[in-house]
Amino acid sequence: MKLEGKKVIINRTPEVLYNYLNDFNNYQQLMPEQITNWNSDKNSCSFTIQGMANVNLAFGNNKPHSLIELLPQGKTPFSFSLHVNLTAHDDKTEAGVTIDADLNPMLAMMAKRPMENLVNVMAQNLKNTLD
Repeated sequence: MKLEGKKVIINRTPEVLYNYLNDFNNYQQLMPEQITNWNSDKNSCSFTIQGMANVNLAFGNNKPHSLIELLPQGKTPFSFSLHVNLTAHDDKTEAGVTIDADLNPMLAMMAKRPMENLVNVMAQNLKNTLD
């Protein structure tokens, strides 16, 4: 299941956003309130999704100034990847968050709303933080 969040326009260059997103210490303020027990360093983070699971993330194949890929590390309830896509528009950037999860149909029905919330909240919080 692939979910694309609402895109936001941020009054910063893709380089500024990429540099900000290339440090997991900056992600706590982007997460929804259901995320607790946050721990991070520059290259990884761990947290608890309230009432669901513990998650560890690390960077995947980032592409400077255009893509940040976050991948789970260790045991997770399901396989997924999270992407932040950055597209330049003059001196502004269009940012969108996408999650691609390998879920069976029953789990997909239950997880769709929380995952939609995650991608939309992350994008909006990125705009609120850096705009």
